[in-house]
Amino acid sequence: HVQLVESGGGSVQAGGSLRLSCAASGYTYSSYCMGWFRQAPMKEREGVAVIDSDGVTSYADSVQGRFTISQDKDENILYPQMNNLKPEDTAMYYCAVDHVHARFTGDELKDWQYSYWGHGTQVTVS
Repeated sequence: HVQLVESGGGSVQAGGSLRLSCAASGYTYSSYCMGWFRQAPMKEREGVAVIDSDGVTSYADSVQGRFTISQDKDENILYPQMNNLKPEDTAMYYCAVDHVHARFTGDELKDWQYSYWGHGTQVTVS
């Protein structure tokens, strides 16, 4: 069965950096779109950064130029490198896999397209 486990969250000052990790198992890694989403208190979950099976990436406007999504296909790990963090980046961050699509559909940053989710890791920027 598909399992996604996030790690690497924590507290950081504005302007700092964090790298999260998502260890994936239970399916053919990198065969599908994967991504990072976040949810702040009292806000809807939003797509942050996604990557397709060819390594094509897409980012939310709010993180473009600051976040970089990448993956280690040998270790089945998905990363976002998050730089120049801002207080508005404070949220629970989730890793997700779209177990249907290998390429972007135009809705790749929409959470409803993703079938499997991790439990999340908290990022707090002050």
